[in-house]
Amino acid sequence: MDDVFYMRRALQLAANGEQHASPNPMVGAVVVAPDGRIIGEGWHRHCGGPHAEVNAIRSVKECDRGLIPQSTVYVTLEPCSHYGKTPPCALLLINEHVHRVVVATKDPFPKVAGRGITMLREAGIEVTTGVLEEEAQELNHRFMTAHRLRRPYITLKWAQSADGWMDSVTRHPMAFSTTLTQMLTHRLRSLNDAILTSARTANADNPRLDTRKWECGEAPRPIILYRSEKPAEKLHLADDESRETLIIDCIGRTLESVMEELYASHGITSVLVEAGPTLLNSFINAGLWDEVRAEVAPMTLGEDGTHKAPAFPGIPDSVTEADGRKIYHKRQVR
Repeated sequence: MDDVFYMRRALQLAANGEQHASPNPMVGAVVVAPDGRIIGEGWHRHCGGPHAEVNAIRSVKECDRGLIPQSTVYVTLEPCSHYGKTPPCALLLINEHVHRVVVATKDPFPKVAGRGITMLREAGIEVTTGVLEEEAQELNHRFMTAHRLRRPYITLKWAQSADGWMDSVTRHPMAFSTTLTQMLTHRLRSLNDAILTSARTANADNPRLDTRKWECGEAPRPIILYRSEKPAEKLHLADDESRETLIIDCIGRTLESVMEELYASHGITSVLVEAGPTLLNSFINAGLWDEVRAEVAPMTLGEDGTHKAPAFPGIPDSVTEADGRKIYHKRQVR
């Protein structure tokens, strides 16, 4: 049986959960009969809903259900072993008496972390691990990083002029993005659990920080950090009843401790930082970032410019063009 072939199909299925699975991981599962036929498929469609293994088993037609005990289940992430919003998937596979389970990568989440595989093996099920492991970890790089480092995956994002300014003295707030690049930004927002800014930026720009130009996915939870300047009471964010804004007093605290709190106390596994240069530079100087996206508009502000953009940290991994804008992108290798 071609394990790589079937696992690649499971990864394709897993990617369907990109917009709705978080803070859970994207997971796909495939049930393969002894004759090589795929008799069941599923993926984790949304957080709180049935996991991929459950959906795959449920999709098996009645005429094929007798084949499940002889079948191999391919799953892109180690089956869970704990009771959360749903029962353990490892227990489901045990109760279905599946013959073999192939797992792409182990789950770094502390409540799983190898326990799912151990449960299966102790039940007498043959388990193979590490099939397309790199691809599976890349698919869930935000989830993996968060649970390994015990803090959210951090993406820094800003837009600037060609001569390095983030705002204008006479045209505030300055618009560097086009309709297309705004849509790309809103898509990026939808891939993160939370969106973070400073009280200074929130008070000055009164942003919505939503995904109104990207109809798929969920809008991230807004987070406002403050030290000396508190957020104003009347902000667009305060009017959004669908998302509770988290306001954090950072006086006497490090950014590292704030990020650890977001993970441990609020279950946030990914955060997009859209702020002014002071806060962005604080993240960069602390080495507290996993990904950077900088959009550069083909305009110069000269003496009209204000708030110098952060220096891009290192050599970009890629530079792409969209609607006349250059987008510089870099990811940390961890």
